[in-house]
Amino acid sequence: MPKRERVMRMSVELPLWRALAGYRVLTMLYAIGLCATAYEHFVRPWVAVAYYAFLAVWTLATLPKVASAASCTRRFLGADLTVALVGILLTPVADSQERIAGGGPTLPSIWTAGAVLAFAIKGGWRWAAVASTAVAAVNLIERGHPARDTVHNVILVWVASIAIGYVVEVARASERTLARALEIEAATRERERLARDIHDSVLQVLAMVKRRGAALGGEAAELGRLAGEQEVALRTLVSGGLVPVSRVSEDASAGAVVRAVEEPDEDGPDGPDGPVDLRTLLAGYACARVSLAEPGAPVPLPPAAAREVAAAVGAALDNVRRHVGEEARAWILVEDEPDEIFVTVRDDGPGIPEGRLAQAEGEGRMGVALSIRGRLRDLGGSAEILSVPGQGTEVELKVPKGAVRARGKKAEQR
Repeated sequence: MPKRERVMRMSVELPLWRALAGYRVLTMLYAIGLCATAYEHFVRPWVAVAYYAFLAVWTLATLPKVASAASCTRRFLGADLTVALVGILLTPVADSQERIAGGGPTLPSIWTAGAVLAFAIKGGWRWAAVASTAVAAVNLIERGHPARDTVHNVILVWVASIAIGYVVEVARASERTLARALEIEAATRERERLARDIHDSVLQVLAMVKRRGAALGGEAAELGRLAGEQEVALRTLVSGGLVPVSRVSEDASAGAVVRAVEEPDEDGPDGPDGPVDLRTLLAGYACARVSLAEPGAPVPLPPAAAREVAAAVGAALDNVRRHVGEEARAWILVEDEPDEIFVTVRDDGPGIPEGRLAQAEGEGRMGVALSIRGRLRDLGGSAEILSVPGQGTEVELKVPKGAVRARGKKAEQR
């Protein structure tokens, strides 16, 4: 069955770019409104009108440029800042010296801050410091002397832009760290799924060949020895695994990228025919030595969840045959409660010595850890191993219905 690759993009910058685009439009309208209310006070009003006409066209035409970090190039940032600086220098030409000395606004007014903020979002606090310093220098040239309101506005723009640039840098670092963690988690889940499949098939066959070869002797013993070596090597590989190479930086402009390989859904989260009756999957395990007790009504589960529960039961029965013997008796009990489904597998063996499960996991024998507990954990449930020496072993599988339904809805949304 082919797998699919789910791609998730995370970007904390996109909302900032959208806000910047809105800010540029609103401040452009604000600057034009200031000009309209003080039109009669301008010495050369045609200079202001020409500048505002150009500012309106420039602001609207360059909206796609401030849609993302990729489209906001260095050339655009330089041209955008130049528009703001030229507007500041044109203020003494268009306005009267009395209004300028009295604290009148420059031609671009607070639109200038948008050009500086674009530097901050694109390049961080260092770019913001360069842009805001250029604005401060031109403002001082326009005023002719460092007035209180000029210094106040310059410091405000300088501090705000540097602060925003620093926040953007921290957000980017956090985004990459989170994306890397999610990628490792996705790869770990995929590795555990493969480990369960390998344990349920290849490792069991190798272990059987090892035992039978040792029992037959001769050339079969050599074959069993080689099978045992391969079993140990494969267990070591499965239990260790590899951490994937990070791919979170391949498209920084669109945010960090995380890929997760997962099993495809067959016509939706519940498959082609809706939920599956768990009883039908567990019925295949019933035989002369395995008794199955089940409710009279169907026990519906999504196909993927039902298969995982049935596979966990199969892994528990395999452990019974391997550690207790082929003639061991086992019982499967299925209980369908309003909020949870319980499946219990019990045997009449000698039980598991204390500390044996932890020792087996340390040796790379992941039957209980992956094939049973791992499967239930992925379903949002749990698996408990209860064993008393001399009184057999009981494996209790618990599957919350709410968690399974939530996972099904999440898969459907994907």
